[in-house]
Parts: sequence; C-alpha cells; structure tokens
Amino acid sequence: MDFSFSEEQRSILLSVERFLDQHLPPEEVRRRDNNGDPPYHLLPLLGDMGVLGLPFPKQYGGLGGNWLTMTLIQEKLGQKAAMLCSLANRVVGFGGMSLITYGSEEQKQELMPGIIKGNLLFALALSEPNAGSDAAALRTSARRTKNNWIINGQKTWISDADAADYMIVACRTGAPDSGAKGVSMFLVPRNAPGITMTALSKVGNNCLPSWDVVFDDTQLDLTALMGEENNGFKHLMATLHYARSSMAANVTGQAQAVVDLVIAHATEREQFNQQLSKFQVIQHRIVDMQTAVDLSRLFSYRLGWLIGENLPCRRESAQAKLIATETLLDVTDKGMQILASAGYSTENDMQRYWRDARLYTFGEGSNEIQRNIIAKELGL
Repeated sequence: MDFSFSEEQRSILLSVERFLDQHLPPEEVRRRDNNGDPPYHLLPLLGDMGVLGLPFPKQYGGLGGNWLTMTLIQEKLGQKAAMLCSLANRVVGFGGMSLITYGSEEQKQELMPGIIKGNLLFALALSEPNAGSDAAALRTSARRTKNNWIINGQKTWISDADAADYMIVACRTGAPDSGAKGVSMFLVPRNAPGITMTALSKVGNNCLPSWDVVFDDTQLDLTALMGEENNGFKHLMATLHYARSSMAANVTGQAQAVVDLVIAHATEREQFNQQLSKFQVIQHRIVDMQTAVDLSRLFSYRLGWLIGENLPCRRESAQAKLIATETLLDVTDKGMQILASAGYSTENDMQRYWRDARLYTFGEGSNEIQRNIIAKELGL
C-alpha cells in the first residue's frame, strides 16, 4: 500500500495552508470564536480554489476528484481552522453529496453550480426533541396535497440552520408507527413560509451556531421531495459515510493541533530547573497522544480511500468516527492536564479545543450508536 501523497495532493494542501494563513490565522480564529462569528464569507473563496467542487462529477461542474484528497483537505482545515472545515463539510457532505446520491436531476442542475462555487450553504434537519439517535422515531410530518407538501413539526440542534440557504429535512410521510419505512427527505428553502428559528446556547463550537426550528404549515412545491417517498431513511443512510468521513478528518486535524500545542508548551515551560518535556511522565503522555492521533489518521485515510474507490464502508465509517472523536476527547483532556492553568486561560487555544471536543462523540450519531453499527457488521 502506497502512503505517499501525489504531487497534485501536495500542491493542493500547500494552497489550502497558504489560504488559511492569509484568511484565518490563529488570532482571527480566536476572535471569531470569542464573537461567535462564523466565516461564511470564505466559502466562495474555497469555491474559487476548487476545493468545494473537487469530489463532484464533471458533468455538474465539479473536478471529478478523489474523496481521499478531500479527506486530506478536511484534515488540514481541521488542524488550522476547524470552524471553516465544518462549513465546508456542510456544503459538500450535507448539500452536494445528498443531491448527487438521491436528488432529482432537476435539483442537481439547479443547485450543484451554487454548491461548487460556494454560494449555497446547507443544513441537515434530522434531530428532534424526542428523536436523536433514534432517527426512526421522528414526528415532524409532511402531508401531500394536490399541489404541494405541507410540513409541520419541530427540529432541534440544527447547525447553521439560520444561515443556510436550504435545509434537508427528514419528515414522516407514512403512518405514525411506520418507523424508518415511512420517512422522506425534503429540500426546504430557508425563506419558506411558516419557519421560525430560535438560537440555542452552547458551551463550545461558537462558530457552529445551533438552532431550534419549527415548521408551521410550511408549504413546499411537489418537487421539494428528494428521492423516493417513504424511502428517505435509506437515502440518508447512503450518505452518512460522507459526513462521518468529514468529521473524522476534521477532528483528526484538531487532535494534531492539540498535540502540537502541548509539545510547544512542554519544550518552553520549565519546572525544577529543566524543560517540562524532559520529564519522562510528560514524554510518555505526549507519545501516547501522538500515537492515538496517528491511529485516528490511519482510520480516516482508509475510510477516504474506501469511499473514493466506491467500496462498502459501513463498518469503517463508524469506526473512523468513533476512533477520531474519542481520540480528540482524550488528547484535549491530557493536554489540559499538562498545560494546567495555562490551558485553562481563555487566552490559550487549549481551552477552545477542550470545549469543542465534547460535542463530537455524540454529534452526528452518538458513539454508542457507532458501536451498535460495528457490532451488527461483525454479526453480533
């Protein structure tokens, strides 16, 4: 197996790194995190670079690139500016890949150019007050009339909902007790009538705003249905590996940034007349942290390769999400212990990584559910 990067991949990563150094240097990342100010304005610039169009077919204006290259880009974004990585992942994964996988040809022709150019932001509206990990229990309903669909219900913890141009909304179109077999997916414009949103307060990920969304007789054209009626859960499952791959790459990049921060602190900080990094207990802890990050990276890259080769990856996507998010949680905890009061200061990036890390083990499918998936794939 060849683990080397191609010349094209190295060139792309260098361009991404220069882009981030120019537009989101560390001080700008801190400012935006403190102010809860997501860098939405940078999406068109990523579009101009070709980043957002990389994995999409050329017939829709994409570059027809490999998903593994997208994985490498997402890791670099996560390492230097996770807030932008999350936005890019919503455009590419929630938006573009959903359309490519189960959108109508009309929807693709209309929206893919805007996605590739970075002019459209998407949000996935799945979770409800009483339906989180058990997505088949959702209650938000869509009723078809002669001329339209009418949506009623409530979604919660929907990231970037207010800024999104479109939400991809999971609704029950079958009987109330139809479970996963009665779910359909809809493409809902943010400005559709009957939508109200309330911002939700969080302890971290300040540039990933979350919203409570209520649909009150929201009327949509019949063309808003994505894919087959009552087959939406299957459609959703067919795209989740893109989201899990994106998250794994993103948090692997963040975890590497944490280790780099800890190493810099340990080599600069002195205790008992020697560098902190000279104490064996600190060395071993940092070694364990870096080893865990390297393992996370291998899982992330393997998943990216499997997706790029269009190979089955249900187990591997759950494993990559599980390993990467728990690695980030572990290294931020160890990092806080090593930096001690320095890391607890709001002036230090360590506390941001620590706060943000807690979301990922239950966001976009809890790790308990990932373990259930893996067990099922193992025939248990």
